[in-house]
This record gives sequence, C-alpha cells and structure tokens, in this order.
Amino acid sequence: QVQLVESGGGLVQAGGSLRLSCAASGRTVSSYGMGWFRQAPGKEREFVAAINWSVASTYYADSVKGRFTISRDNAKNTVYLQMNSLNPEDTAVYYCAARLKAGSSTNVALYDYWGQGTHVTVSS
Repeated sequence: QVQLVESGGGLVQAGGSLRLSCAASGRTVSSYGMGWFRQAPGKEREFVAAINWSVASTYYADSVKGRFTISRDNAKNTVYLQMNSLNPEDTAVYYCAARLKAGSSTNVALYDYWGQGTHVTVSS
C-alpha cells in the first residue's frame, strides 16, 4: 500500500556530509510515521532516526544525535536524512521505512513497509 524509494547514498570521506531522500507513494495517508534504519554487513538492522507526520516529532539513535537530522516535505511526501560529520562507523545500507500504527519509533519490527535501501560508504 505504501511504496518507498531511497536515494542519495554514495561515497564520502570521514567528516563529510550526505543527504538521503525517501520518496513515498501509494497510501501515504495511512502512514503514522517514517523512519531511517541502517544495516552493516553481518549486523542487524538498527534504528537511526524517525519522524511522525502529525506533529513532526523526531527521534534519534544516540549514535547519531547532533550529527543527523531527519526532516520532511509534506507536499512531496518525502523524508530526508541530513548526515553530517560522518565517520566510517556510519557505513551501511540505509533503509527508509513506514509504520501504520503508533508505537515505539525505534522498533524495527513495528514498521510495515520498506524501501530497497541506499548504500552509504564513509572512508577514513
């Protein structure tokens, strides 16, 4: 019911910045909120940031607070993740996700729809 497409990934040097985009289509009105997750090779998918549509409240993982910013453009049904001060530990495939119900924004199991992911590689 909800289709998500991520873009903006790439290669960046440590200390650099990157901006990811997530375009949503379909039944976006049914989406309670959007989130960004990331998964490094051999590791579990982990929460990065989330935003609720109704009040635009945001949530961040401790590892990215002060460096990453999640934002939205309601007219474009697009969510962004501005990533600053990147380090090699941020290297992962970043996924955009949508959830239909209220609940913990950090719980990967709560999200109903996922994009295909976009690679982010941070070199030292």
